[in-house]
Amino acid sequence: MTPRRALIAALVTGAFLTLTACAGTVVPGAEVPAALPQPPTNTDELVGQGTVLQKGEGDPQLCLGPIMESYPPQCAGPTIHGWDWSLAEYSETASTVTWGTYAVFGTWDGTTFTQTQPPILLSLYSPVGSPDPRQDAENAGASDDATLQVISDELAGTHTLTSVPMNGYLWVSVLYDDGSIQRYVDERYGPDVVIVQPALLPAS
Repeated sequence: MTPRRALIAALVTGAFLTLTACAGTVVPGAEVPAALPQPPTNTDELVGQGTVLQKGEGDPQLCLGPIMESYPPQCAGPTIHGWDWSLAEYSETASTVTWGTYAVFGTWDGTTFTQTQPPILLSLYSPVGSPDPRQDAENAGASDDATLQVISDELAGTHTLTSVPMNGYLWVSVLYDDGSIQRYVDERYGPDVVIVQPALLPAS
């Protein structure tokens, strides 16, 4: 992987939506903004790679978005049902906060994540996959940075985890997508403008 491609991949990975445009057209400041559909559900086993964090006696959370660089760290995410710290290796605790980074397996009901098997330490987890070819400079999108930034600003805070303009596309991370969110943004902005990347992926 070239340095440029590696940088693009890192920025995209290190990453819910108000849309106000008709298909293929951006209309900033529209009076009636359109929000993304609610995150879909899935009863099949999924896997999420991120930080699990629990504050005191609160519910453990699966943080799949940005992590504040503090000690202890700060983040937020969906509640994990069935979490057991005794099955999670190499966790840390400070100031009543316990956390660790893991690949977590479970099902998603649109609000909470229900664990189905013990987690794997993230440093030991090696999923099979390949980089998105649209991360390569040779496959750059047609949208300019100014247009993508306008869309990014419109999407901020409406079911998105991260939103990064890069290589002619807007890379948007969401908790989960069964394809319906991608179809929705394609209809409003046109194809190959917004690329939806779910943080929860099929475990198989």
